Amino acid sequence: MPKARTRKPAGPPAAIEASGVVVSFGGTPVLNKVGVRVEYGQAVSLVGRNGSGKSTLLRCIGGLLQPDSGTVRVAGVDPARTGPALWRDVVMLLGDEAWYPDLTVIEHLELLRAVHAPVPDDIPRPADLLEAFGLTERADVVPAVLSSGQRQRLMLATALCRPSKVLMLDEPEQRLDTDIRPILAELLAERVKAGAALLLASHDKTLIDGVGARVRSLDQVSE
Repeated sequence: MPKARTRKPAGPPAAIEASGVVVSFGGTPVLNKVGVRVEYGQAVSLVGRNGSGKSTLLRCIGGLLQPDSGTVRVAGVDPARTGPALWRDVVMLLGDEAWYPDLTVIEHLELLRAVHAPVPDDIPRPADLLEAFGLTERADVVPAVLSSGQRQRLMLATALCRPSKVLMLDEPEQRLDTDIRPILAELLAERVKAGAALLLASHDKTLIDGVGARVRSLDQVSE
């Protein structure tokens, strides 16, 4: 008799896995069977023309938008049907701003740090992030008085001051001066090197090359 085949045990789930994602708005297709996979310790950048669905795909993966069909998994679970245990390990910057109006810049970072304590030693301290993003002199003001570019830098600082296993960023280079972009790339590359998964939508070559991202074009037919 032939020997029964033994199945190899399944490996751990990918950090991010989307397959066959379809999304339409008002009958107009935005994503047509699109997929992407990001392993832990890997960076992937979504690229494509305006309207190709980069932000839409990120919002589906982040559980903010339910696709018409297809599957989305973050750390092996459906992000639209999970609890806070998953989101403690996930950072999303998808273009939305939300601030505590009475907290200063440094207090925002310190609060996030306290919520996620104990914080590993390899996570930058709030003061170091403010220096890296040129916000040291604005540490004691509230976000409402910052410029648009300064608020973007603060958003990035909040993303990087806490531990995370998955990061999803939509055009993080927006409103950043050219001298800040290599600094952002270095900080994100350190997080990927430490084992985090990074999925971003970006066309910025400095950022893509700096984090060693694999490029996934949404202008191409998926899967």
